[in-house]
Amino acid sequence: MTERNPRADLLIERVRTHKAGIGVIGLGYVGLPLVLRFAEAGFRVTGLDIDKEKAAALNEGRSYFAHIPDSAVAAARSAAFEATTDFSSAHEQDALIICVPTPLSVSREPDLTFVIDTIESLLPYLRAGQLVSLESTSYPGTTEEELKPRIERRGFKVGTDIFLCFSPEREDPGNRQFNTRTIPKLCGASTPACLEVAVALYREAVDRVVPMSSTRAAEMAKLLENIHRAVNIGLVNEMKLIADRMNIDIYEVIRAAATKPFGFVPYYPGPGLGGHCIPIDPFYLTWKARQYGIHTRFIELAGDINSAMPHWVVNKVADSLNAHQKPVKGSRILVLGVAYKKNIDDTRESPAAEIMSILAGKGAYVDYSDPYVPVFPRMRRHAFHLRSVPITADRVAEYDLVLIATNHDAFDYQLIRESARLIVDARGVYRDSVPHIVKA
Repeated sequence: MTERNPRADLLIERVRTHKAGIGVIGLGYVGLPLVLRFAEAGFRVTGLDIDKEKAAALNEGRSYFAHIPDSAVAAARSAAFEATTDFSSAHEQDALIICVPTPLSVSREPDLTFVIDTIESLLPYLRAGQLVSLESTSYPGTTEEELKPRIERRGFKVGTDIFLCFSPEREDPGNRQFNTRTIPKLCGASTPACLEVAVALYREAVDRVVPMSSTRAAEMAKLLENIHRAVNIGLVNEMKLIADRMNIDIYEVIRAAATKPFGFVPYYPGPGLGGHCIPIDPFYLTWKARQYGIHTRFIELAGDINSAMPHWVVNKVADSLNAHQKPVKGSRILVLGVAYKKNIDDTRESPAAEIMSILAGKGAYVDYSDPYVPVFPRMRRHAFHLRSVPITADRVAEYDLVLIATNHDAFDYQLIRESARLIVDARGVYRDSVPHIVKA
């Protein structure tokens, strides 16, 4: 009979009775929904972030995301949620959940700065009997190679004193069909006791928890999810290039193929990949695979295709203007949508920003319209001092070309169709063939 761990049993009991305090580190697109869900489930939740403005907004009951209403934050505040920048409050928590970004460096190598800085900031306040959970997507081995040694150097034994797990985020901002509660939660841990504690915690907030054999397996599963999308989007983007050259409507082809009731999942082409996951996460695995002497040709090929799509769209813009005796240089271009996908305000890695930069570099005068992004945000690689342009018939008619980069439902596509001189549609909004509409 396996000997029980008294610290694990005590923590599980505190979780079961909702006496456990939950600390969520990183109050972004992943952390904030998790905060709201645990608060809704009846837990005392503390949100930690280095951004004072975020903490202040949440404590005032205000949301800073378009897809999360103020009322949801206010409800969490009334249910014992508070936000803080004081990491010493971590000592009071029973579970610490890390939800910070894992970007790529300029050379497409993993940048774990946020993860490492976070665990280093937490170390002075760790105590026996706590669960530490990493939700940030990373390469297989991150939890065991980066977090576990740091925790144990503080004198704790993982699996006996501190419980450690990896439970990857699966947020999809703006998705009304699934939410934090209904999306199944993968969970891999360092030891059986760690897994038991982690599963007990997440089961209180998520309808289905899927236990896994190790943190490494859970880390790999998260990467597979995102690489699956990246590869299939790369495939359909390459099919779009072929179909365009052969004068075939790729959207008609996809709709036809999707009538097959088995063995086919429709993916749709676009101007490139965006968001924090799909453009970035595959390269975490390619970097790690090189340490094992494996060259991930398939994954990197998909990445190359998807990375090239903004240039493909710019070429379509240039060709379309040329056909109307207009050079790119000096042309006025209105880009519709700078969020990376429809109906949200998330601009991370948005291909629209890359397209705008390329066009501006060629001498075009570029504006944008996005109901979810009133002011162009600060980005690492792109800088525009612009505000969103309102969509009116007269305003649209001022531009030499309108480019649909993100197909928000809020746009009046009939007005745009009737008012624009020339449209390049990179999202398949317009199904029929019209002389002044070019499908990209």
